[in-house]
Amino acid sequence: MRLRHIELIDAILRTGSLTQAAALLHISQPAASKVLAHAETHLGYALFVRVKGRLHPTPELEALTPHIARVKQDMTAVRRLADNLKLHPQGHLRIGCAPALGLGLLPQTVHATRTHRPGIVFDIHTYHSAELVEHLQVRELDLAITFDAAEHPGLERTVIGHTELVFLGPAPTQSDADPHDTASTPIRLQDLPAQDLIVLDMHDHTGALLEAAMADAGQTLQARIQVQTHYVACALALAGCGCTVVDALTARSMLRAGMMLRPLSPAIRVPISVLAHGSVARRDIETFFIEQLQYHCHVLSSQGYPTHTAS
Repeated sequence: MRLRHIELIDAILRTGSLTQAAALLHISQPAASKVLAHAETHLGYALFVRVKGRLHPTPELEALTPHIARVKQDMTAVRRLADNLKLHPQGHLRIGCAPALGLGLLPQTVHATRTHRPGIVFDIHTYHSAELVEHLQVRELDLAITFDAAEHPGLERTVIGHTELVFLGPAPTQSDADPHDTASTPIRLQDLPAQDLIVLDMHDHTGALLEAAMADAGQTLQARIQVQTHYVACALALAGCGCTVVDALTARSMLRAGMMLRPLSPAIRVPISVLAHGSVARRDIETFFIEQLQYHCHVLSSQGYPTHTAS
């Protein structure tokens, strides 16, 4: 099946009429009829049946329809990228990032990049680690920002900095406060409230780091709530569902009055990396963006541990 077949089939599905589909594609009705006939001859079965003057898909076409829709989406993406390259010669970046890194690090980096290079166009997507790798490998992304520390065939990894896992929970009331228990005082892994702990999925790199550290400390995670993303863990903690251990960048971004961050003991460092195509020469705009990521990652990771956010 060719692209012109797919365009016509999609137009007929949208309009229910060969004449209207031809008008939508700015071709004549005989030309549209010829393209449809060619498609059906090539496939060996009918694609439409006429019912009360309208064209309806056959069972075979209904099976093909989801795949046709995906091809149409890809075609639209190609057209949009081609237009952006023409309209914005200063640069176009397709960035993927882990959801947790989309709250603090990425927004600041994008703002700084656009301040210095105002003509740049961004397409930003959030995926989990495995999806970031997949989209990079099929060239749907230029760069991916991730906690993933693994090496992947065909991809080049650049460490831009690190964060660490922190404890996020309710700040003690004045009557309950321990003068020796402050925001800068590390909380031992064995002192984490296991029954009220909201943890990350063990398939997440940071979730796996916490599980390994707990095992080294002779502790077992028995959490009642498990989530896939850091900001959902924070949101649940803010709603009073318990405490959580997440990366410091996300925790600081979502910190609210009445909550407290504390470092862990021992500290659990989490590297932050940028993945890129190993066989593609890096563009100037990509190098500049990565430099901005490194700078803002350093700034954010240098912040302390506030007990409360400002009122």
